[in-house]
Amino acid sequence: MASVIEKTIRKAVTPAIQAVAGINRARLADASENPFVHGIHTPLSEEKTLTSLEVMGTIPAELDGRYVRIGPNPFGEVGKGHHWFIGDGMVHGVRLKDGKAEWYRNRFIRSNELESKGGPKAVGGPRRGMGDTVNTNVLGVGDKIMALVEAGSYPVELDGNLESVAYSNFGGGLAGSFTAHPHQCPVTGEHHAICYQADQPDRIRHVVLSREGEVLREIDIPVANGPSIHDCALTENYAVILDLPVTFSMKTLLAGHRFPYRWNREHQARVGLIPRNGSSDDVIWCNVDPCYVFHVGNSYEDEAGRVIIDLCAYETIFDGDMPGPYGKALGLERWTVDPASGTVDRATLDSTGQEFPRPDERFFTKPYRYLWCDGLDGDLEFFSSLPLYRHDFETGERIAHDFGEGRVPGEFVFVPRKPDAPEGDGWVMGYVIDRNSGTTNLEILEAISLEPVAAIRIPHIIPPGFHGNWIAAS
Repeated sequence: MASVIEKTIRKAVTPAIQAVAGINRARLADASENPFVHGIHTPLSEEKTLTSLEVMGTIPAELDGRYVRIGPNPFGEVGKGHHWFIGDGMVHGVRLKDGKAEWYRNRFIRSNELESKGGPKAVGGPRRGMGDTVNTNVLGVGDKIMALVEAGSYPVELDGNLESVAYSNFGGGLAGSFTAHPHQCPVTGEHHAICYQADQPDRIRHVVLSREGEVLREIDIPVANGPSIHDCALTENYAVILDLPVTFSMKTLLAGHRFPYRWNREHQARVGLIPRNGSSDDVIWCNVDPCYVFHVGNSYEDEAGRVIIDLCAYETIFDGDMPGPYGKALGLERWTVDPASGTVDRATLDSTGQEFPRPDERFFTKPYRYLWCDGLDGDLEFFSSLPLYRHDFETGERIAHDFGEGRVPGEFVFVPRKPDAPEGDGWVMGYVIDRNSGTTNLEILEAISLEPVAAIRIPHIIPPGFHGNWIAAS
């Protein structure tokens, strides 16, 4: 933990850094040139509750719950130095029950930051003093719906109508920031997270929650340069750290940019394996060629004790000043991490650009067969009219579902037909923007065949966001 002297120094230099950044920010390009606040990214200004939704096809009667996704939706005027990743959080959800779509709702996350700009009144709960914008993922933890962000704020609990209830540090157990991507072990129910924050560039933390959301452990792990670690992986015996060459950049912060992480050619890319109940001294570090990974599809251990990780990789990302995540996508890769030799073997499974890999999460940490991914290209809006892919690792088959010209899919998630259904027996669902009509559908497809099942029409564009999940009513 930081000493009192270190904390005092940080508090003293922060106003000076902010002052210099503010002066330099005035010299940056005008926000009107930022593509992440125009077109399909145009923020919504109103919160809506819609109960008369057009449905095409037949909503499966087994679906009882909410599909909820979150993303950045800046409130009011966007200033210079804005980056897509930092906009105010807004959740969008559709309630499905008895074969019907009961409602669509969109709600701002009720932060102090939002209220300070003239938005809705903030909710209570503990804050960290690092800003309280939450905009990156939403999922069930225990019996609660939690909105998440990495490297900054505590999570926010939402009620069943997607209203913010309160900020939460999991009952007081969470000492620092959390992550946007905890992974739950389907065997133990534990949620494992790798967490980082800009004011602690010399360490990250391995945080473990119980099935119910109680903090079980929080271990500091030494690192260098303040790496940005968006996702992690999990196997039967290890939590997996992706310490890759995107790191905190004081130069970028002082230049006025609000997202201060950049590609760092001097930072050694490596994968860390920490035993689930181990200490920082137990981490096995394995160097890997420079690249970046936002998202892991699945991970498990083979019979030889090696860690297998399927993920979407980039040659570089954030390599320069930019308002969003631009970089060269390398496609879907399989990394084999050998703790005995300390090596990482990278193999390309599919060289087509793709993102948001999602498995049947009942099979997370286990050998598995199916994975769903969105197509990806270098479009300035980051989202394009590209297919949804379904990979079958048993047969090697990849099939694609094309949503049509001018229709832009976001992340799709798998929902099992019933809790004990075979792998892949169920549906995948996600939002699809229609540029032509200015609307959005919640599309439901058969998971294995990608045949359309149902679509719920929402009469406006839901701006592209980050992550969401199916949260069952039970």
